[in-house]
Amino acid sequence: MKKVLTYGTFDLLHYGHINLLRRAKQLGDYLVVGLSTDEFNQLKNKKSFFPYDKRKMMLEAIKYVDEVIPETSWDQKLSDVKKHNIDVFVMGDDWEGKFDYLKEYCEVIYLPRTKDISTTDIKNDLSNKN
Repeated sequence: MKKVLTYGTFDLLHYGHINLLRRAKQLGDYLVVGLSTDEFNQLKNKKSFFPYDKRKMMLEAIKYVDEVIPETSWDQKLSDVKKHNIDVFVMGDDWEGKFDYLKEYCEVIYLPRTKDISTTDIKNDLSNKN
């Protein structure tokens, strides 16, 4: 079985997220998603609209996602790759090169982002309408 791993906050779930998850799943048989915890988001100076448990519930309902694990630090990626026997590590191309150090342990693929959609844009649009 070919296992794929990706990470994200997946707040305000949108079609760009679904595209990423669909394309990641197409690269293997089993997709593991590392979901940023609320505490980790605080360290990154990010505030999610939905708390971790609600974001996890939404991800688990998506047919492409086989398993959701908590992302609690920047440094856990290598240990997750080893612990979950990951064959392919996938991130959006806005992270290009950042995770190349994992190539010693698995294939690393940076997928193009879906054009014209981002959580940041959605949040900005919503705040401008108030």
